[in-house]
Amino acid sequence: MIELVDVTQHYGVRPVLRHISVRIERGELVVIVGPNGMGKTTLLGVMGGALPPQHGYVTIDGRRRRQSVEDELAIRRQAVYLPDQAWLPSLRTGREFLLGVGQLYEIDMDRLMEHVDRLLDLFELTRQGEWAINSYSAGQKKKLGLASALITEAPVLLLDEPFSGGLDPSGLLALKRVLKRRVGEQRGTVVLTSPVPELVEEIADRVLVLRNGEVAAFDTLDGLRRLTGSRGSLADVLERLIFPETMRKLEDYFRELPP
Repeated sequence: MIELVDVTQHYGVRPVLRHISVRIERGELVVIVGPNGMGKTTLLGVMGGALPPQHGYVTIDGRRRRQSVEDELAIRRQAVYLPDQAWLPSLRTGREFLLGVGQLYEIDMDRLMEHVDRLLDLFELTRQGEWAINSYSAGQKKKLGLASALITEAPVLLLDEPFSGGLDPSGLLALKRVLKRRVGEQRGTVVLTSPVPELVEEIADRVLVLRNGEVAAFDTLDGLRRLTGSRGSLADVLERLIFPETMRKLEDYFRELPP
């Protein structure tokens, strides 16, 4: 379980997050959505321990982030944070990297080697797994970063824009199915950000909508439909919640120009 209590984050004099208080239950897949610059990545970074909030705090399974070395180490064994552009050791092979991450998390070696093989096959990296990472394409690096989060077998995954970065259709399908199983059958917890609602609508248990650094809504898709009076897709719901000005601007744009 993840709980954020009155989390406020500033960059200089500009507030990015304002008094965020939410609770995410075990076995949930929560998607954070909102316009660019509204705090999605910052909020996930605070959850992941990469950023200390100016006010408030985050707890994961009852332990408070950044409170003590003991608590933080315990949290990091349970919760993996993957930024949008993860650092990768460019001169190592993909297989070496995944094995190293798994050993860091003390995965049994026989289990680890089999899991590495399965992940490389899943993301169509079996051949590339023996290559140095600096030879990978952007999409292949994205797949390897995702595989590095999955190889830990951590029960909590915090993923910043996992569906971006050049993932091909097979990678998108594989990731959706893996994450859905992670929360459904394995009772894990996944929190991710996405700028494209169509990619996450089918897998989200709840959607956290950010607007101007605040929680505009946090509910299931059906709950958001009731809130907005919309019967459409998540994109339609978000139009009413956070993009009403964009619709007005579109109407203005498509008006006939004066002769």
